[in-house]
Amino acid sequence: MSGAVPGSDGRPRCGWAVSSADYERYHDEEWGTPVHGETALFERLTLEAFQSGLSWITILRKREAFRSAFRGFDPAVVAAFDADDVERLLGDAGIVRNRRKITATVANAQALLRLPGDAPLTSLLERHRPAPGPAPRTLADVPAITPESTALARELRSVGFRFVGPTTAYAMLQATGYVDDHLRDCWRRGCRSRDEDPAVLPGPS
Repeated sequence: MSGAVPGSDGRPRCGWAVSSADYERYHDEEWGTPVHGETALFERLTLEAFQSGLSWITILRKREAFRSAFRGFDPAVVAAFDADDVERLLGDAGIVRNRRKITATVANAQALLRLPGDAPLTSLLERHRPAPGPAPRTLADVPAITPESTALARELRSVGFRFVGPTTAYAMLQATGYVDDHLRDCWRRGCRSRDEDPAVLPGPS
C-alpha cells in the first residue's frame, strides 16, 4: 500500500488512480466530488451495487451502456421496469448481466420513490455523512467500512433497498463527496469541484 503516486502529468494522485487513463480521469473529475440530484445519486448507488464482487474499472468502462440500458437512471422510469425489461437487460452484453443485481436496481428505484420528501436520497446520505477526519497518508489508512456506512446500509435496507451492504454504502459516500478520502498528498485533496485550482486551495489537512 502506498502514498500518493505521480500520474501521467506528474501530479501526485491516490495510488489506485494511476493504473489506467480511465481511472485517472475518474479520480480527477469525479471521485470525491459532491454529486447533486436524485437521478445522479441513484446512478452512483446502482453502479456501486453492480461493482460488488467485480473490479470498478469493469463498471467504469461499461458506464455509458448502463446509462442507456437503464434509461438514464431516471428512478421513475426504472421503477416501472417489468419482466420484459429484466429479460432485455439480461440480454444486453454492454452491462453486467446479473439477474439479482438487475432486479435489485428496479426494487431500489421503487424504494426511492416511496421515500418522503423532494430529495430523499440526498437527505438520507446527509444524515450519515462522516465527520471530517485526518487525511489518509496511504491507501492502508482508507477504510472499507465505517460506523456511518454500516448505519446507512441498515437504513437503506430497512426502507426496501437491496444490494447495499456497508462496503457498498461507504463506496457511495466516497464517490459522491460525502467523505474526502483522497490521500493527504494527492492534488485532489480538499477540492470540492473538478474545476478548482489546487494551487489556490488551503494546504492538506
